[in-house]
Amino acid sequence: MTPLYAFATGRDPSKASVAITSGLLQRLNRDELQGVIGHEMSHIKNRDVLLMAICSVMLGTIVILAWYASRFLIFGGMSSGMGGRRSSRGSGNAGAAQLIILVVGLILMILAPILAQLIYYAISRKREYLADASSALYTRYPEGLASALEKIGASTQQLKSANQATAPMYTVNPLHKEGIKASDLTSTHPPISERIRILRAMASGASFSDYEKAYQQVHSTGKGILSTAAITGAQAVSIRPTSLAEPGYVETTSEKVARTREVSDMMLRLNKYRTVDCECGARWKIPPGFQDDHILCTRCGRRLKV
Repeated sequence: MTPLYAFATGRDPSKASVAITSGLLQRLNRDELQGVIGHEMSHIKNRDVLLMAICSVMLGTIVILAWYASRFLIFGGMSSGMGGRRSSRGSGNAGAAQLIILVVGLILMILAPILAQLIYYAISRKREYLADASSALYTRYPEGLASALEKIGASTQQLKSANQATAPMYTVNPLHKEGIKASDLTSTHPPISERIRILRAMASGASFSDYEKAYQQVHSTGKGILSTAAITGAQAVSIRPTSLAEPGYVETTSEKVARTREVSDMMLRLNKYRTVDCECGARWKIPPGFQDDHILCTRCGRRLKV
């Protein structure tokens, strides 16, 4: 089964791309797909890729500096203490001061990478809230993204190509494991259930201010999540009606088959495959390097021109 994920990359809107898996195209309807694409496009518009890249570099720099500092304090402190014992064994106060500095330095070196990682997660989660709010604003239909998050969150397929550095750029955390909640402290994304509740609480409108009110309603606190600059001057945006028949609309089997075939044909065209349809109903996929002018349909025996 193909994983259900979407990904945004690019340092600025002029040099950016959005990628989605074929499984996502097959499982999501039009409204849900619009919500996901809006979420990823907001990552690009808000320059989240560049921001998280800078945060990753800063985090890596802190870890490297902490590693070198620990070696310097440990081995530097040992050599200094040995030299002090050779020159004078009565300098107990100086040795105690060096020991205190060494202990404090080691504590700071242990805590610094942890705190930096927590700050990295906090920034990533806040940008996810902003991307959700932007998606609701772009599509004027928060339910589309909420429904898409339900389907993506229910998927147990992991994306092996993802890593900790690129995880914040996905719609949901691609590193989740079965049995571990999305609200885990090491997650780069907020809990999916919380994001869905916020989106579905936006009953009055789809603007940033409506998202802020929905966030405060879900958390039952006076603290918001969006910046004052984003909310100030935000105009009222009404929620558009769904493009499907009814809110409780269930896709039929024939519609699912048609959408799956449409996605399959699109993937074949992207990979430069050709398709040949036979009168018997069979469809043959011709790879790019195929040289012959005709193929034989093994179902009915007809020779088909490529």
